[in-house]
Amino acid sequence: MIVLKDILEELNVIQTLGNLELSIEHAHTDSRKVTMSDLFVAVHGNTVDGHEYISKAIENGACAIVCESLPKKIEDGVAYIQVINSALAAGICNKVCYGKPDEELRLIGITGTNGKTTIATLLFNLFKNLGFGVGLISTVENRINEKIIPSTHTTPEVSELYQLIHSMVADGVDYCFMEVSSHAISQFRIAGLQFDAAIFSNLTHDHLDYHGSFANYRDTKKQLFDNLSSDAIALVNKDDKNGLLMMQNTKATRYTYSQKSISDFTSKILETDFNGMQIELNRHQFWTPLVGAFNAINLTAVYGIGVLFDIPSTELIIALSKLGKVKGRFELINPGGKNPVIVDYAHTPDALENVIKTINNIRKNSVSLTVVFGCGGDRDIAKRPKMGAIAAENANRVILTNDNPRTEDPSEILGDIEKGIEGQYYKNILQIQDREQAIKTAITTAQAGEVILIAGKGHESYQEINGVRHDFDDSIVALKIIESIA
Repeated sequence: MIVLKDILEELNVIQTLGNLELSIEHAHTDSRKVTMSDLFVAVHGNTVDGHEYISKAIENGACAIVCESLPKKIEDGVAYIQVINSALAAGICNKVCYGKPDEELRLIGITGTNGKTTIATLLFNLFKNLGFGVGLISTVENRINEKIIPSTHTTPEVSELYQLIHSMVADGVDYCFMEVSSHAISQFRIAGLQFDAAIFSNLTHDHLDYHGSFANYRDTKKQLFDNLSSDAIALVNKDDKNGLLMMQNTKATRYTYSQKSISDFTSKILETDFNGMQIELNRHQFWTPLVGAFNAINLTAVYGIGVLFDIPSTELIIALSKLGKVKGRFELINPGGKNPVIVDYAHTPDALENVIKTINNIRKNSVSLTVVFGCGGDRDIAKRPKMGAIAAENANRVILTNDNPRTEDPSEILGDIEKGIEGQYYKNILQIQDREQAIKTAITTAQAGEVILIAGKGHESYQEINGVRHDFDDSIVALKIIESIA
């Protein structure tokens, strides 16, 4: 437990009421999680205002309240702390309550539109194989060494995040690799965290429904680098025009990686097929089961972090060559099958284009490509026609289907996608809302050697329809269909 006044030393306080010598167990932004001797931080959320739940938090045992505006009724025995920004305060309160766990390990944050999960997961596996204690915070899963913890958000809610990092420290973690989403930065979910390094992968069209404009989206990502200390490392993708912009105001030591220009860490693909590729990375050559230019650049970032944290290059290259694929990221689910079936998480225009381009660079001209994809409901509408255009112009056949329609009408989603498809491609477009049936149609009607890309969901093990989640894994569904016709 920690004394309340010690927490206040870290906050920008307007005024206080009550006893500041109270002992605090935990800090929460969810009143339902509050128990005796806890501090409740009332945060203005997107849909819920925590200030409306102050009384509930006190009923559940909160002895102190952090808020932006004091409630009309002041309870005896409860301390009140008024601050300018309670979302920011929530991070700092949790940091102090958990004993500043982020400072007890090396924390590496990865941000960007695409590649975050792959880079974070590859780093986790690399450093684990090299003998370090490792933690992972990602879209797919959270991990503490061998322990797997289900993931609900790319970046967890602030109390959960600090608790997770605290558990990592207790379990001997040396390095924590963490995806940092733009939502998490905007909502102060990473407030107070001290990053030892930050990686920027790329920036393309995504989440504009939330951020309002590409500029806001970009500047939100940039905050991660703006807040790095002079002891930290900033590693950015120089091939993306926003890479150098990310480092403009950072105090961190700056490094770059690329495939197309002179950088601290560079790579090029020497040979490739659906089973892997031969890469040259800073004059070292090795074979990897990963496929595609986007994976080559991801490996370049991973190599860069290894070097910057003093892993010998030769040891790194050997370890990199032994890394396996990341689930749902250009995952060939039937090696040796007559029709290669690839599952990929591509759910943005840039990601879809990169995956299709990779396939087209490998397949022979006589071999066709079918793309099965949809777009998520209740999300960025503007990207839908762009993805439709990319698929139609670069594949021989496109089957439009449900992704996670959530609460939105699937027909409207597919209609938005079709708006980007020009008339000459209509003959190549099918619309099958049932995703399993769409995958089955793609596989059972494929010509000899035809490549099938199932895009949009990747690692996800569910489909959300009318706000209800149903078990659905693209890889499992596709393999079941393949086995049924074998």
